[in-house]
Amino acid sequence: MKRVLFITFAFMALLACNNSSKTGTTSGEKGSIFFTEFDTPYGTPPFDRIEFADFKPAFLAGMKEQAAEIEAITAQTEAPTFENTIVALDNSGRLLSRVSRVFYGLKSSETNDSIQALAEELSPLLSEHNDNINLNETLFNRIKTVHDDTTGLNLTTEQYRLLDDYYKNFVRSGIMLGEAEKTRLREINKEMSALTLKFGNNLLKETNGYKLVIDNKADLAGLPEGVVAAAADAAKAAGEEGKWVFGLQKPSWLPFLQYADKRELREKLYKAMYMRGDNDNESDNKQNINDIVNLRIEKAQMLGYETHADFILAENMAKTPANVYKLLNEVWDYALAQSKKEAAALQALIDAEGGNFKLASWDWWYYTEKLRQQKYALNEEELKPYFKMENVREGVFTVANKLYGLNFKKLDNIAVYNPEVEVYEVTDADGSHVSVFYTDYFPRSGKNAGAWMSSFRGQQVLDGKNIRPLIYNVGNFTRPTETTPSLLTLDEVETLFHEFGHALHGMLSNVNYAGLSGTSVSRDFVELPSQIMEHWAFHPEVLKLYATHYQTGEVIPDELIAKIDAASKFNMGFTTTEFVAAALLDMDYHTQREKKVIDVREFEKQSMAKIGLIDEIIPRYRSTYFSHIFSGGYSAGYYAYLWAEVLDADAFQAFAEKGIFDKETARLFRDNVLSKGNTDDPMTLYKKFRGAEPNPVYLLKNRGFIE
Repeated sequence: MKRVLFITFAFMALLACNNSSKTGTTSGEKGSIFFTEFDTPYGTPPFDRIEFADFKPAFLAGMKEQAAEIEAITAQTEAPTFENTIVALDNSGRLLSRVSRVFYGLKSSETNDSIQALAEELSPLLSEHNDNINLNETLFNRIKTVHDDTTGLNLTTEQYRLLDDYYKNFVRSGIMLGEAEKTRLREINKEMSALTLKFGNNLLKETNGYKLVIDNKADLAGLPEGVVAAAADAAKAAGEEGKWVFGLQKPSWLPFLQYADKRELREKLYKAMYMRGDNDNESDNKQNINDIVNLRIEKAQMLGYETHADFILAENMAKTPANVYKLLNEVWDYALAQSKKEAAALQALIDAEGGNFKLASWDWWYYTEKLRQQKYALNEEELKPYFKMENVREGVFTVANKLYGLNFKKLDNIAVYNPEVEVYEVTDADGSHVSVFYTDYFPRSGKNAGAWMSSFRGQQVLDGKNIRPLIYNVGNFTRPTETTPSLLTLDEVETLFHEFGHALHGMLSNVNYAGLSGTSVSRDFVELPSQIMEHWAFHPEVLKLYATHYQTGEVIPDELIAKIDAASKFNMGFTTTEFVAAALLDMDYHTQREKKVIDVREFEKQSMAKIGLIDEIIPRYRSTYFSHIFSGGYSAGYYAYLWAEVLDADAFQAFAEKGIFDKETARLFRDNVLSKGNTDDPMTLYKKFRGAEPNPVYLLKNRGFIE
C-alpha cells in the first residue's frame, strides 16, 4: 500500500529563496528573537523563548533586509558573475527564511487563532515581496547575462543547475510579461495565496468541528477495547466524561469504520468525513476551489501554457499531461478490474450474513476487515501490540544505521514547541554531526491532518562551513491511552517509515547551495526516498529487529509475519482505485482550458463517471478536502506518488537482488539520490544509482496486478 502523504513546504513558495540562518539586522524594527542567529545547541529554534510577538517584526524586517540585499546585487557596477549575482541571490533572505520556517511549521503543527490571523495578514505582504524579486528586471538581466554566457563560465554541474533554475524561475514567474500583465499577475498571486490559506483553514475547522458522541454502550459493539478507551479519553477531553467521542482525525474515524457493528453510525461518521468543506456553511470550500482553479488557468495562459497542468509538469519528470494520463490510465485498468472483484467478494459476505443491502462506501472497511480475518486469519488488533510507536521509531533508526551507518541519540536539552515532541542528534558512522531530528506523532486540535516532513533549517555550505539541517517529521498516529501506549496500525507503521524516508532526504543532503538542497526536487522525484523506505517496514528480516510485544517483549512470531506477507496485496484494488481516482480528479481540474463557474459536486461526479468509478468507492480525497492540490503544493502533482513508485519499486529491486542491507547498494543510493538534492537531472541521478532507467513492471508486481 503506497502512502499518499506530503511534505509541507507550501510556505517556501512565499519566499524568493530557500536559505539557512544568519544574523539579521533590525534596521530600527521592533526587537525579535529571530533577528540574531539562535544561540542554542546546534542552532535549534528556542521554542521556550519564542513569543508570538516575535513573529511579525521578524517578517517585516526579513522582507526589508532581503529587499536591501537584492538592491545591493542590482546596484553593483561589476559585470554579472555567478558569484556576485547567482550565489548572492541564493544567500539572500536568511532572516526571512529563519522566521518563516518556524512560523509555518507551527501553523501546521501547533496553530491557534492568533497564528492563523497573522498568516492571513502576512499573505499579501509576502506575495508582494516575492513578486518584487521575481519581477525585478534589473536583477533578471544580470541573471540572463550570466546564463547566456555558455562558453566562458566553466561551471560545475551543480552550479549550472542553480543558475538554470534561477533563470527558469524568473521566466516562469512572469519577468517576460508586459507591465499590464505583470500588474495582473501580482493580483493573481496575492489572491491565490489568500485562497489556498483559506482552504486549509476551512478544512481544519471542519475536521475539528465534528464529533460523534455516543452515550449508549451498545452502540460500541464490535469495537476493540483500545479503540473504546481512546474514545473515552477523547470524550473526557471534550467535556463529555462518561461518553465516547469519535472525530474526523483518521486514527479516530478509520477504526470505527473497520470494527463498529452499527451500520447507521458508520454511515454517519463516514459522511461527516467526506463532506468536509462541502456543507454550505462558513467553512465551505467550493467557491475557493472555483477561484483557485480559474486563477490558475489565467496565470498559466498568461505565461504561455495551455493549462495549469502544462505549466506545472514542464518542470517535473513527467513533462506533459499526456504522460501523466498515460500512467494513471494504465494502472487504472488493472486497479478497477481488481476492485470490482473485491466489491463482489464483500457483497457475497454481506449476503452470506443475511444483510439485505447493497455494499456502500461506508461498509468497505468493515467487511474488508472481516474478509481479511476469514482469508488470512489476520486481525490487526492481534498485530498492534507488536507495533508500539517508540519501537517502530527505533525500527527506522535501526534500518538507517544498517544502511547508512547513521546513529540517533535522544537529546533532552533542546526546546520543543509541544511536550510530545522528541529530539535526536543524528551522527554519521565516523561520529560526525549530520542533523537534528524532531518527531511529533500524535493528533491535536491545532495540528493539520495527515503526516509530513519539513525543516527548521536547510542544508548548505556557507562561508566554507557545511550548515547541517534541522529536520522534523509530523504525524497523526494513534494516541496512547491511560492504560496502553501508542500502538500503531500497519497503515501507520508504513506512514512512519514513509515520512522518515523524506527525513533522510533532508538529513543527508550534502550540496553547496541552499536553493538545491534536500527535498528541493521535482514533485515526482521527491517521493522516491520516502516510498522506498516503505519496502523495509514489513520485510521479515526488519520486523525481527523492531516488532516486539509491548507487554512481553516477545519478538513478532513467524506465523504473524507470514500472515502480514500473505495479506500484503489484499484490498490492493481498492487502495489503488481510490488513489488513482483522486489523481485523475486533480488532472481533470488542472487541464481545464477555459475559466468558468464550476459546480464542484457535478464536476467531481462527471470526472468519476468518465473513468467508471464504482459506487462503492469514492476518491481518496474529494475536492473540498483535497488539501494536497488546493493548499499543499501538489496541484497537477498528486500523480507523483504513483510516478515515484515506478522508481522506488525498481530501486528496491537492487536491494532485493543483493541483500536488503547491502552496503554498496546503500552507498550508491545515498551518494546519488539522498545527498544530491536538485544538483542534477533526476533521471541522471537515478541512472547513476541503478545503471538504467526504471522498469515499470515492478510496480505492477508489487501491487499484485501481475505475477
